[in-house]
Amino acid sequence: MKKFLKSNATLIALLVMWVILAGISDVFFTPRNLSNLTLQVTTIGIIAVGMTMVILLGGIDLSVGSLVGLSAIIVTLLMHHGVNVWLAIIIDILIVGVLVGLWNGFWIAKYKMPPFIVTLAMMTVARGTAMVLSNGSSVPVTDSVFPLIGGAFISKSLSSILLLIGVVFAIYGIMNGVKQKKKYNIKVNNGEIIYNIVLTILGFGFAFMVFEGYKGIPFAVAIFIAVVFAGVFILRKTKFGRNIYATGGNEEAARLSGINIFGVNLSVYTLIAILSAISGIILASRLNGASPNLGTMFELDAIASVAIGGTSLSGGSGTITGTIIGTLIIGTLNNGMSLMGISSFYQLIVKGLIILLAVWFDVASKKKKA
Repeated sequence: MKKFLKSNATLIALLVMWVILAGISDVFFTPRNLSNLTLQVTTIGIIAVGMTMVILLGGIDLSVGSLVGLSAIIVTLLMHHGVNVWLAIIIDILIVGVLVGLWNGFWIAKYKMPPFIVTLAMMTVARGTAMVLSNGSSVPVTDSVFPLIGGAFISKSLSSILLLIGVVFAIYGIMNGVKQKKKYNIKVNNGEIIYNIVLTILGFGFAFMVFEGYKGIPFAVAIFIAVVFAGVFILRKTKFGRNIYATGGNEEAARLSGINIFGVNLSVYTLIAILSAISGIILASRLNGASPNLGTMFELDAIASVAIGGTSLSGGSGTITGTIIGTLIIGTLNNGMSLMGISSFYQLIVKGLIILLAVWFDVASKKKKA
């Protein structure tokens, strides 16, 4: 029982928060509010997927919030000057995602500079660039299609089909994991398999209730889900994912085993920059405009989501599944405190304390194992 509670602590905490908020507010458990909650966590969640990989590597990226703001400004300015919406999105991702990500990764991988310093510098540069490009003012969206990215919903019938496909893939992933364990003669816990399958079905059933009870799956949430599935696949099923874990666990041992440390670092920091750019595009679409201050403190929410989800901040251990639960906890905290009329200033205090407690728990766990 103790092992079960420890391994599912974040999920239990999320459920407890939902029960408490349901008792405090009649609005919280309505399909509309829960649908809005998933939409609110989308931008942070997309970044948190990339942040998980960065932290698994033993690094950190403080520039993500500023990149969100810069991405939003660039894509809206491009459309404002007559560039086609899809071309504007591609250019934006290439500039803010690929170029900036390669820049950060190059300094970290090539010159062994601390990720904290490199990304802190980029945080300032990106925010300043957004201010310069926009003259410190908001930029409205002039394209009629662009707002649909963050504001449109997938039809209820198609949403049902997508959720059904999702649950099938998730169960297939669980069973495939069991097959791999048996292949390498690793002991399989049947109770754990049944628990994971039941939990998956309940999770997708809950999602069905929420999205079918309102307008269907928000298009932005569908993008988020696709990013999550891609991230889980990369970490669990690819050589690149295994290299991330190996590098974060012991970089010197990974280097001696033939892993290209430079390439892994470069790829991971480029990936998180691309995800930050996508997050900025979705946010600008939702707000129907962009401000150079967009994304402020997003790095705090992303890091908190990863830490709460159980990823070791020293690297080498953690999952994207845990990060998603952490993201939902942060989103629930924001949503619940807003419903109760609590100032956003207090929300910052709570998030800071949560990060401190998560790190303390991580350090304490390592001491016990040692």
